[in-house]
Amino acid sequence: MFTDQDKAQLEQRGTDLSAAEQQIQNFRDGFPDLEIVKAATIDDGILKLSNDLPAQYAQEYENNSPQKKVVKFVPASGAASRMFKHLFQFQQDYSGSDEDYEKLVSDPEQRKVFEFFKQINDFAFYGDLGEVHQQKGMGLNEAILQRRYVEVLDSLLNEDGLNYGSLPKGLLKFHRYGNTSRSPVEEHLVEGANYARDQNNNVYLHFTVSPEHRNAFEEHIAQVKGHFEQHFGVRYYVTFSEQKPSTDTLAVDMNNEPFREENGEILFRPGGHGALIENLNDLDADLIFIKNIDNVVPDRLKEKTFHNKKLLGGVLMSYQQKIFEYLNLIDESGEILDSKLEEMREFVEDQLCVLPAQVFSSMDGAQKVTFLEGVLDRPIRVCGMVKNEGEPGGGPFWAVNPNGSTSLQIVESAQINMDDPTQKSVWENATHFNPVDIVCSMKNHRSEKFDLTRYVNPRAGFISKKSKDGKELKAQELPGLWNGSMADWNTIFVEVPVITFNPVKTVNDLIREQHQ
Repeated sequence: MFTDQDKAQLEQRGTDLSAAEQQIQNFRDGFPDLEIVKAATIDDGILKLSNDLPAQYAQEYENNSPQKKVVKFVPASGAASRMFKHLFQFQQDYSGSDEDYEKLVSDPEQRKVFEFFKQINDFAFYGDLGEVHQQKGMGLNEAILQRRYVEVLDSLLNEDGLNYGSLPKGLLKFHRYGNTSRSPVEEHLVEGANYARDQNNNVYLHFTVSPEHRNAFEEHIAQVKGHFEQHFGVRYYVTFSEQKPSTDTLAVDMNNEPFREENGEILFRPGGHGALIENLNDLDADLIFIKNIDNVVPDRLKEKTFHNKKLLGGVLMSYQQKIFEYLNLIDESGEILDSKLEEMREFVEDQLCVLPAQVFSSMDGAQKVTFLEGVLDRPIRVCGMVKNEGEPGGGPFWAVNPNGSTSLQIVESAQINMDDPTQKSVWENATHFNPVDIVCSMKNHRSEKFDLTRYVNPRAGFISKKSKDGKELKAQELPGLWNGSMADWNTIFVEVPVITFNPVKTVNDLIREQHQ
């Protein structure tokens, strides 16, 4: 299938020949659908903390985290272009005619564009936009009064203006504070100082970025971090990484043969956010908080975010302590009493929500120890879950694993067979969704790092149809970072308040009350 030239290309990219062959086979065989048994709900897979428990967990985190290395892991390669999709379309279509203006004012389809211009002075970037537009010979408000909307959008989106249409989300101005403003990167620096500092006041953050924007991120942080270090009395250690070329996946034509460029080389495409499991695996930390770059709020709402992060961290520490007790017992004991094995089984089933296949009951004592050790000795993640209010995205479910066991999984709709009425019904019964609010432990009871690539379900990828140069092709995404790439982790779901989820999907989200 692969020529010597292909093999040289694979080697140059760091892609194993066997991995490329497996990707071709995945296209030919397809990926199996994931079977979901039921939605995870309160008291059936999702913890709802009440009374004084949240305060207890938060206090446990505050007491113990300073002695640990905590890292904030922020996927930040997302381009802002999708935020401005409706403005790009308007920029292309608007002629300036009376007819187009009436459509802008009255057409429900144009409501977002109308609101953007109506509330333009509420955006944190308003001052910068005004300065750039003034350099073109006209004030911003005057241009809007004269309905010169396309010129305003040129100043916002194009390279000769603020260039917001080509920048990553992390570098845009999101929130205004008097005469100053902050980007999402700066808001993550503030968060880190408030819940991720160690006993020496060091704060560690890691951003995954795209190669073309890495310099801009580095320059931005160099400009702003001194201010926050002085304000919070901390020292920031900020690192960056990019998706590795070796995690790109090859594309195929409609006959499942490698799709080739005009020069004969195989076309590779980014493998999706599941590729970031490699970046996560490269970090050395005791606890890692994962949160998307755009899910930030102004200072007046941050206290609930800080408390929630400490709460999730405390839950993880509590579960980890119990798991480590059992694993140390297994290490130290030649034989474990049946009563202790039963206690461990109950913990695995009731607390970690892993239901063994039926064969467990027929195992002898040694086999049960081996099985329970295999379940306990894995990376741990505690995932915040928000009540479902119609937001898109994956959610928490009980799902069947390849080994026949059932466990908690974050599931995306593309993973299940929506043509199956039973599966579709289970999906529609979800009460919560995944806001990507995760804290992880990636070391075992001996303080050794797990190799996270061993806990990926490689059969949880996606295949989609694309095109290039007018030709149809099929592309393959790796198992998603928080679903298939973490399929074999121990997972605890905790309900968190909806106020902790405030992503910015479109620029108009920035004029919502939560971002003002």
